Amino acid sequence: MKSYPKIIDRIVEIIRESKTICIVGHVRPDGDCVGSQLGLALALRNEGKKVTCWNEDSIPQKYKFLDPQGFFQKPKPGKKFDCVIATDCASFARLGKAGKHTLNRKILINIDHHESNPRYGDVNWISMREPSCGELIFRLLKVARWPITKPIADLLFTAISTDTGSFQYPTTRPGTFHTGAELVTRGADLAKICDEVYQSYPLSRARLLKHVYSKFRLTANDRIAWFWLKKKDLARTGSESNDTEGLIDHIRAIEPVVVACVFEEIEPELTRISLRSKNPNVNVNEIAAQFGGGGHPAAAGARISGKPLSVQRKVIAAVKRALNMAK
Repeated sequence: MKSYPKIIDRIVEIIRESKTICIVGHVRPDGDCVGSQLGLALALRNEGKKVTCWNEDSIPQKYKFLDPQGFFQKPKPGKKFDCVIATDCASFARLGKAGKHTLNRKILINIDHHESNPRYGDVNWISMREPSCGELIFRLLKVARWPITKPIADLLFTAISTDTGSFQYPTTRPGTFHTGAELVTRGADLAKICDEVYQSYPLSRARLLKHVYSKFRLTANDRIAWFWLKKKDLARTGSESNDTEGLIDHIRAIEPVVVACVFEEIEPELTRISLRSKNPNVNVNEIAAQFGGGGHPAAAGARISGKPLSVQRKVIAAVKRALNMAK
């Protein structure tokens, strides 16, 4: 195997010395989070470890096929662990209750690929070059020589595929294709994964899409596209918050659009924003950081307190400034 970061040896050493391990991920888990958490959890269970897999939120419907045995659980207070491993989580706050309920631990390992990660763990492996956390978990298993079984291959392939836009985003590297190919060789069911993740969704999702296409707005000479998702919109369409994943891509794909933004109501005066950029000179991670958030240069987000219209004005103004500076 090619050379690898020596921090992996330290992580493997800690894991081998630990008996009880909890693997946690960020709230509102996406495919990379689910695949990374469960992929690592299965690998460590196969090594005889007592492993718990916690997330504040449930698995989105389209990823439930990845967890037939129900390993993914909601956090419970009062537990003690030798080791806690955070995967695909850009900040400790994004762990939500999973972070709060794992404070009784000996050590926290932070494995992530977000540029904004402040290295909140006791041991940190942050690799911004990797387009997904799933690829980091793959490298960890390879270095440790832990078997990559068919279920693990399914999980890691899903993680990598979803966070690279099915290998279409510019962050995708040659090595990403090699990793995907090896996972298929090891049993990843490409047809099933593609059907479940990309080619099947509930009727509520179709209703949400109708809302998006009828309500999105354009500004700054059509270079900015945005829409709101209020709680009443989710209720009217029979949707849950998890069903909103990927909606932003539908307005991002509009030809003149450079930056897409979704404003999602969490509470009457708390808004979640999601940002996507198609221009490498417009770094939405820097925009999100202005509001206490973060992520990647092409995909980032934040939670902002304040009246909805005020939040909207501030964010759109920040995006416009970034577009003007990129000219």
